[in-house]
Amino acid sequence: MGMNVQPRGGSPYGSRRTYRPMSEINVTPFIDVMLVLLIVFMVTAPLLSAGIQVDLPRTEAGPVADKDEKPLEVAINKKGDIYIGETKVSREELLVKLSAITGDDFERRVFIKADQGLPYGDVMGVLGSINKAGYRKVALITEPGTSKK
Repeated sequence: MGMNVQPRGGSPYGSRRTYRPMSEINVTPFIDVMLVLLIVFMVTAPLLSAGIQVDLPRTEAGPVADKDEKPLEVAINKKGDIYIGETKVSREELLVKLSAITGDDFERRVFIKADQGLPYGDVMGVLGSINKAGYRKVALITEPGTSKK
């Protein structure tokens, strides 16, 4: 990133030379750094969508219009463990923690992700208890595509 100087005109015998600065910038190191950063972000971006691994069922339903900036996500894995975000909670703690997180804002959207191998009654039990607590904007999350039979 230094500055090069080159001789500029003068006497033909070279006894008196004047130097002018070279005004070109070498952008090659800048491009190299930007390409490395691009690769780093391309590799790490998929890892940032953290959450509990759940095998979601497939349906032909359309996407939910998400007007909330940050909906709450309740996940139920194959074993029946319940998570709020990435924090494991018991069924008894679920409503207490939801209330603490939302500050009793019952208009906050709650998304439920449940493994497709779970019994229907288990999923509906969690959905019913969240609804009974006063949350009216509760949605079940599925994978887009045709349903498996």
